[in-house]
Amino acid sequence: MENHDHISNQFDNDLESIRNHVLSMGGLVEANVKNAITSLLERDEALAEEVATADFKVNKMEVEIDEECTQIIAKRQPAAGDLRLVVTAIKVITDLERIGDEAEKIGRYAQTLASKKAKTGMHLELQTLGEKVSSMLNKTLDAFARMDTAQALEIVELDSRIDEEFDRISRLLVSHMMEEPKNIKSMLRVSWCARSLERIGDHAQNICEYIIYSVHGEDIRHTDIDKVKNEYLNKQE
Repeated sequence: MENHDHISNQFDNDLESIRNHVLSMGGLVEANVKNAITSLLERDEALAEEVATADFKVNKMEVEIDEECTQIIAKRQPAAGDLRLVVTAIKVITDLERIGDEAEKIGRYAQTLASKKAKTGMHLELQTLGEKVSSMLNKTLDAFARMDTAQALEIVELDSRIDEEFDRISRLLVSHMMEEPKNIKSMLRVSWCARSLERIGDHAQNICEYIIYSVHGEDIRHTDIDKVKNEYLNKQE
């Protein structure tokens, strides 16, 4: 957000309120993701059910923040950096809501896997992927809180590692399905959980791109990340 005083102090308060509410929504989503991963790894049916039924809170926050942003645009008619912040908030909560949806999916699959006491293996692989995704989301929310574009750029690069981890799990699961056809249904559920984790990484990447847009006014979506990073470093010199 640009550092300048508005005619109305209330305008500053309104913008800060949006930031805080987005971060609150992010905290709730992050907790749901962590619980989803835990329920999957530990086959915790009760926790999985809790995650699978908690998404309505995230949805409610998205609607409330979206309305808050709409009111600011209508009443304050923000411009430049202020407008970018509001637009960024609207985009960020959309991705946060979708992350919440993926956490809900993992919870539902984990619930089924736990109830069937399915033996699918892949614990270490899922743990590694889950830790990387959880860390990426945490760093993303931290970058948003501080509007840290340097950190946002670093996080964008992390997504390729998550994609590689997901591809490795997918290959292993195909091999296991061929060796143990009777467990195909359970292994498919594990595969869907891994896919949801990979998508959470994609949404975190989107949020980082919005941070860069909010601060610099540059839309780096669909742009080569190495090129963007080089341009950013040149500006810092």
